[in-house]
Amino acid sequence: MDELGEMTEYGDRIVLDFRLATTDGQEIDSTFGGEPITLRLGDGVLEPNLEQCLVGISPRHRYVFSLEADEAFGVSDPERVLDIPLESFPAAVPAEPGSLIAFDLPEGGSAGGVVVERTPTHARVDFNHPLSDCPVVFEVEIREIVRQ
Repeated sequence: MDELGEMTEYGDRIVLDFRLATTDGQEIDSTFGGEPITLRLGDGVLEPNLEQCLVGISPRHRYVFSLEADEAFGVSDPERVLDIPLESFPAAVPAEPGSLIAFDLPEGGSAGGVVVERTPTHARVDFNHPLSDCPVVFEVEIREIVRQ
């Protein structure tokens, strides 16, 4: 706890630096040394498991969380790998292996996936999070809690 006893809680707007890396040290993303990000805890900007790490911590202290795959971005679900007819793809986006594709959902919003295979009539698209099955190290430092 810091000298003011201030700790984060859901609903807080926080300014923070973070680093996300694989357990072997390969950096995935970082704001340390650059501009921090600002978010509201509970608004869904972060993966829920990462966001949970930010609840109940104090500003101006650096925290390092080592998360197994199921504690971070989850484990791949084979049911999230779908065969989609090529005519369903946007004309401007080729359905080639490695392509990242976003599809509009009938209920609103969109879902992104990666094309993993293509046949003459279909493309197999993996809608699992790109970091599923990956244990990570999540390092954070809250610069400020902004409360109204």
